[in-house]
Amino acid sequence: MSEIRGNKWLLAGLWVLVMVSSLGVVHTTQQSRTLTAKLEQAQRHRDELRYEQERLLLERGAWSAYSRIEQIAREDLNMRAPTPAERVLVSAERK
Repeated sequence: MSEIRGNKWLLAGLWVLVMVSSLGVVHTTQQSRTLTAKLEQAQRHRDELRYEQERLLLERGAWSAYSRIEQIAREDLNMRAPTPAERVLVSAERK
């Protein structure tokens, strides 16, 4: 009789351990899915930032191009290249 009670307690203990283990697996799986979703979102954000960086670098290159600078100097600042008569050569020698 005591052997049957001992087996019942053993069976009940094993059942509880299986349930706890099952709940742990469910929790770990859910946490893994949540973290995977966050990782994918972070990777999408990284890709968007890379695209924006490339776009800004191209735009900076366009704005700093020599022709763009010359255009602004002529149109906005009313600048022009000096004529040969207006040019003054300065000697590199110092006295």
